[in-house]
Amino acid sequence: MDTIAMLPTYNEAENIKQVIDEILNCGLDIEVLVVDDMSPDGTYKIVESLSKSNPKIHLLLRKEKKGRGYAGIEGFKKAVEMGAQYIVEMDADGSHNPKYLPIFRKEIENCGAVIGSRYVKGGKDESRTLLRKTISAFSRIYLALVMGVKIKDPTSGFRMYKKQTLEKFLDKLKASDPFIVAEVVYYLKKFKCQVKECPIEFMPRIAGSSKLRPFTLVKYLFKVLKLRIVNL
Repeated sequence: MDTIAMLPTYNEAENIKQVIDEILNCGLDIEVLVVDDMSPDGTYKIVESLSKSNPKIHLLLRKEKKGRGYAGIEGFKKAVEMGAQYIVEMDADGSHNPKYLPIFRKEIENCGAVIGSRYVKGGKDESRTLLRKTISAFSRIYLALVMGVKIKDPTSGFRMYKKQTLEKFLDKLKASDPFIVAEVVYYLKKFKCQVKECPIEFMPRIAGSSKLRPFTLVKYLFKVLKLRIVNL
């Protein structure tokens, strides 16, 4: 298997089929791994049904230790176990357009990880509220100061990793929640992994509402400081 797209999901029944279809038709040798936390809306049932007729669709159903971070960690481990050489991390709500994946795949030949960036030349983030944009801007400045990272979009959850890159720190990841996005950035820097940012347009979700509240992002920033202090 060359590439697998790992999608942590919770209540994405309205979006999941379209997103999977777009990934599988993006022009790459790619498969999909949906990591679902027993979504009450039956997201996992849709994926389970799709997987019966398409061997490129896989479901990892989680019944314990629920949370975005735990789902991401288990998803990464499963993707590596399945033999994928390149692992994509992306949302299942349609905000991350699979059309960028062939670009990521080309760029990753010369680095350890590719981040889909809203804030490099050519990137766009026009669908979110002013409050969300303000918090995101603060987050970028804060992560740069505390972690010393030079990544322009460290909170982007649209990424591609080489298997060898993830294996350097996969056993160190502990975040239970969306903080995992910043935690991975920390370890990318710590292990001196070369990162390439590619411009993307952040799209409005297809349907439903975001599970991530604006002030939740602020709470995670304190975890960044703790991570930095613990690893001094």
